[in-house]
Amino acid sequence: MVQTPICYVFQTAEGGWRIAGSRISLDSVVHAYLEGQNPEAIAEDFPTLSLEQIHGALAFYLRHREEINCYVEMQDGRWEQLRTESEAVHGSLLNRLRTHRRTTSKPSGGVATYHPAGANRSAN
Repeated sequence: MVQTPICYVFQTAEGGWRIAGSRISLDSVVHAYLEGQNPEAIAEDFPTLSLEQIHGALAFYLRHREEINCYVEMQDGRWEQLRTESEAVHGSLLNRLRTHRRTTSKPSGGVATYHPAGANRSAN
């Protein structure tokens, strides 16, 4: 029986790579893989992907490693450029938000909760 090969990854018109049948970028899965996550752990992070899709995407990556690594490096550079531009434009707001986060976080490292004015804070 002859089967048609399944395409697990496609390139968008803009040049990005996506997992077929999803909106998840290939670089998201590749980053998880390069950070040491196995396919099952990646599936937990991306529950809309099947293990077959993840294995297929990783097989595509391994077969086209040089090209995809260049793409991932380019994407990382673009994100860093956007972060730098955002920092330049919105630096004072970002600093106020970071300061507020530090001053409202619980010392034990827990997540701070929002308490509307007049709310009973002893309930936490």
